[in-house]
Amino acid sequence: MGWAMSGERVPVQVFGGPTALIEYGGLRFVTDPTFDEPGEYPLGPGLVLTKLEPPTAGPDDLGRVDVVLLSHDQHPDNLDNAGRAFLGRVPLVLTTPTGAARLGGAVRGLEPWTEVVLDRPDGGTVTITAVPALHGPEGAGVLEISGEVTGFVLTGEGLPVVYVSGDNASLDLVRQIAVRVGPVDTAVLFAGAARTPFFDGRPVTLDSASAAEAARILAARRVVPVHVDGWGHFTEDRETLVKAFTEAGLADRLS
Repeated sequence: MGWAMSGERVPVQVFGGPTALIEYGGLRFVTDPTFDEPGEYPLGPGLVLTKLEPPTAGPDDLGRVDVVLLSHDQHPDNLDNAGRAFLGRVPLVLTTPTGAARLGGAVRGLEPWTEVVLDRPDGGTVTITAVPALHGPEGAGVLEISGEVTGFVLTGEGLPVVYVSGDNASLDLVRQIAVRVGPVDTAVLFAGAARTPFFDGRPVTLDSASAAEAARILAARRVVPVHVDGWGHFTEDRETLVKAFTEAGLADRLS
């Protein structure tokens, strides 16, 4: 695969946390819907995640949404109460197999490298491919602690390639994805170096330096960072991200 050599950018609007609206091939995709107000959200026994900032838009502000690309359902900073309610308004939700089993309804679980093909309103199709993600450091029992997570790649005839990382912290997986999908036009990277008491405080999403390296590996023409603001456990903000991309000589790729 390769991205179409078009000067037009894929429209991406970011609403805080991991939530963004991507317009692609005439279809409208929302990533990890989080619309709740600031507050404390239990993650498990003795662990609470603190939301610091409200979203910049609510469900009613988004207009038509065709698909939700849900990296995972088990953490409130990726799917909160209002986000769960929002899923019932969307014709198709794609996520992990275990997430689909928990959520039910119009939620479809995808194993890594499986595809869903959707018709475009103006003819042709869009292919959504689930790609692997690891929500924590390599070799640390991540699946047992953090659970399944997925990323996505969007492709279509004459369209650019879009990569949505989900809560992935593994550059090894980014390399595998780069080999299989070729250069990426737009990479929506979940960054912020999220940290919890697990894994000795090591980040469970890309830190800023790793996000820059992921952009280099993917040969991404453009990077839209999400998951860098709004929550107390996001330890690196956009300013840190800009600094890392500048030091890597990639500042011109940041959107």
